[in-house]
Amino acid sequence: MKTEIDKLQQWVHSSDNIVFFGGAGVSTESGIPDFRSEDGLYSQEYEYPPEIMLSYSFFMDYPEEFYRFYKNKLLTEGIKPNQSHIVLAELEKAGKLRAVITQNIDCLHQMAGSQNVIELHGSTSRNYCMDCTKPHKIESIKNVEIPTCECGGIIRPDVVLYEESLETDLLIQAADYISQADMLIIGGTSLSVYPAAGLIYYYEGNKLVLINNSETDFDKRANLVIRQRIGSVFDEIWSSPNRTL
Repeated sequence: MKTEIDKLQQWVHSSDNIVFFGGAGVSTESGIPDFRSEDGLYSQEYEYPPEIMLSYSFFMDYPEEFYRFYKNKLLTEGIKPNQSHIVLAELEKAGKLRAVITQNIDCLHQMAGSQNVIELHGSTSRNYCMDCTKPHKIESIKNVEIPTCECGGIIRPDVVLYEESLETDLLIQAADYISQADMLIIGGTSLSVYPAAGLIYYYEGNKLVLINNSETDFDKRANLVIRQRIGSVFDEIWSSPNRTL
């Protein structure tokens, strides 16, 4: 493992156009549950499966039940960035990292200091009225069963629900960053959710790093695979006495 960490550190040192692509595993170490792990949302018992309760049709048909689940499981007040978020923000400040592309909706990258974050699935920090499109702060949805705007329209989170498509502009932007990167680090994702996972095919370099606890279908494509928690990997390279940017 030390050899793999050393190689990762060397590649980071020699690169100045790094792109990071991350999934739920980046945030689980901050206490946010993912979907597919042993303790994830798919393994917990609810009246409906999470992918049903987080679908557009369920939101429209049962907004009260949707918000009960959403506020209980997806709002992240009090959650703080972990070492992964912090190191990525520091790499950006150092001029190494060009963009963070995330499938997460928790804003932890921005809280850690990252500036250029592409949120493929939206953010829980933003909400808007479905009728007049007026933006609403998170306080608007916290203490009511079904939040409504002054115009009478229902307020919804600015997140991509099941049955909805990702924004084309964001996918194009993410693909552009990846295609130009000299190093692509993928962390904390099973790479099983499309079209987001398909963005990896745009990378044409020779420093594709995949950091994940479990095996993925892209392991053979990677130039370096580290089967470890991403937070511990970043902590190790950042705390190394030989660390250089």
